[in-house]
Amino acid sequence: MTSKQPRAIIEGQPVLVVVDIQQGAFMDGYFGIPSMAGTRERSLHSRQIIDKARACRIPLVFIQEAHRRDHVDFGRELDGVEDVHCLEGDKATEIAVEMGMRPDDYFIRKRRYSVFFGTDFAILLKGLQARTLVLIGGLTDVCVHYTFVDGHQHDYFCRVVEDCVVGSTQAAHDAALAAMEYLQTGARRSSSEIMAAFEAFAARPKAASAA
Repeated sequence: MTSKQPRAIIEGQPVLVVVDIQQGAFMDGYFGIPSMAGTRERSLHSRQIIDKARACRIPLVFIQEAHRRDHVDFGRELDGVEDVHCLEGDKATEIAVEMGMRPDDYFIRKRRYSVFFGTDFAILLKGLQARTLVLIGGLTDVCVHYTFVDGHQHDYFCRVVEDCVVGSTQAAHDAALAAMEYLQTGARRSSSEIMAAFEAFAARPKAASAA
């Protein structure tokens, strides 16, 4: 096996991608999809990453899964374990107020699992000159994983904050993290590592940051 040079946590311009942290995660008895123990706590912990990115002037993109009320855009999504969820107009579908999204943050609504699929996400990333995508949110084994894979296939450096994502089950969460690490060595990172990397990025001279 060939030895590989370790990549930096952040390569080039980072963007924080907040995947589907929606109000239903904080509403008892709701969601329509399964989630592992600790969903609420992990979601709340994600706010630290959001606040740190904001303080370090790193772009934030909030992602919302939302489906039309007549279910026309669910496709095959209801063929598995998941029940009807994230309908437009439902309070549970809104971005969680606990995440502190602001009017000047970037926002993308998606109909399918990957935020790259059928949205203008790729155009936004091009405009932001992004090279590293930092993913938080859920589900680790579904929307986070598929977005990570598409980011990988579009040649972005992808990082997943393993204590700020939540899976459908603990086993699925662990397997998805392992699968993402398989694609990019060093993809799995802790929130403390990411926040330190954000601070280091913010302290770089402008020319170095843009390189």
